[in-house]
Amino acid sequence: MQDARGNPVGTASHDALGHAETALWRMCSFFDAPLADLDAAIAADPGWMLPHVMRASFLLTLTEPSLVADARAALDQADLLAAHAPERERAHWAAADRCAAGDWHGACAAWEQILLQHPRDLYALQWAHLFDFYRGDARNLRQRVARVLPQWPRDDALRPYLLGMHAFGLEENNLYAQAEAAGREATAGDAKVPWATHAVAHVMEMQGRFDEGRRWLHEQEPVWAEGNGFAGHHWWHLALFHLEAMDLPGALALHDAHQGGAHAVLTLQRLDGAALLWRLRLLDADGTLGLAARWADLAQGWDLTPRDAGHSAFNDAHMLIALIGLSDAPRAQALFAAVQRRAERGTDSNAAMAREVGLPLMRALLAFDAGDAALAIRLLAPLRETAHRFGGSHAQRDLVDQTLLAACSLPQGDRALGRALLNERLLARGATPQVEHWRARLAA
Repeated sequence: MQDARGNPVGTASHDALGHAETALWRMCSFFDAPLADLDAAIAADPGWMLPHVMRASFLLTLTEPSLVADARAALDQADLLAAHAPERERAHWAAADRCAAGDWHGACAAWEQILLQHPRDLYALQWAHLFDFYRGDARNLRQRVARVLPQWPRDDALRPYLLGMHAFGLEENNLYAQAEAAGREATAGDAKVPWATHAVAHVMEMQGRFDEGRRWLHEQEPVWAEGNGFAGHHWWHLALFHLEAMDLPGALALHDAHQGGAHAVLTLQRLDGAALLWRLRLLDADGTLGLAARWADLAQGWDLTPRDAGHSAFNDAHMLIALIGLSDAPRAQALFAAVQRRAERGTDSNAAMAREVGLPLMRALLAFDAGDAALAIRLLAPLRETAHRFGGSHAQRDLVDQTLLAACSLPQGDRALGRALLNERLLARGATPQVEHWRARLAA
């Protein structure tokens, strides 16, 4: 039996396959969680391996350390069914197994091997694309999709989701015109493709098109705002456009309405909240916004202990930001020490990411918070060349540049470096209100 894209599947149950296809659509579109659909697929065919692997891979994409054990349990169950599974499904198990072990690079290589044999395997592409993002592999964010996209018929119902992935990959490679065209093509039909909406928003963010960006996201709200797990990140992007316009109260209102503790359930959502509050802190030169209560609200229900430190360098840095925002120096130092210990002895993908980027960034953030402009600048400046290695997007990693600009504007900062950085920003984004804000800060 084959799925709708011609990939061999290890079930003879059309009912089970239908539920798995719905789960796949949910993973690509972010509309509701796919777990209930996977449960239904398993109930329809208890002997089918793939839904268990899909459950594991989906849980791993959430980058929640607490879910790794659940993912491992799903893989163990899948392994019991492997004897009668097609080779493709066993290959999926091997890729997810490497991912669960922390070998994100190896997992992406394994998914790539599946795609070479099955270029219309959207399971492999979806998971590899997300872990390309988590690994900061901009080249494969674009090229992995490009290697298979021509083999997808233009009338395939899921093709818009590939266009959304390709759009994001193009944007992360600074191919802005192509990225915007691909993203708009993906959103032009009936399919709801929040990832494509998001890719176009990234283009506008990187080009300083804050008014267009706000209009675009508002126009696309029916695509992403209701019932979508990606909604919080779109609200974050909308807030970034307000920041570019130096509408700090507007950005803060969006945080309060959509990103505070009551709205943040997953770590990924809390990271956006911390990243936005940090940017607000950097831009709120006179300290009038009253962010302390927001930091406390965001921390409600967020396990900021060092217990799970070392799973994701990107997440760890944002957890540290939250602790700095809480003015909780003891826990901030404890988190840093735990990340350092695990990075020193670790051999997985994240240990290298922490050593190369995560730990230097965390040191810089602590130095900046302590008012040590010289140390913060010394640590942050070289990270501009390497920050991609700990994952995230250009827009997310702009936190490094903005913190560096803020450090340069401190009394003991480096005005010459700050002006040079601002010139880069001016040519990329134009003379936006935020660019003019930094110009005034550096001239003071």
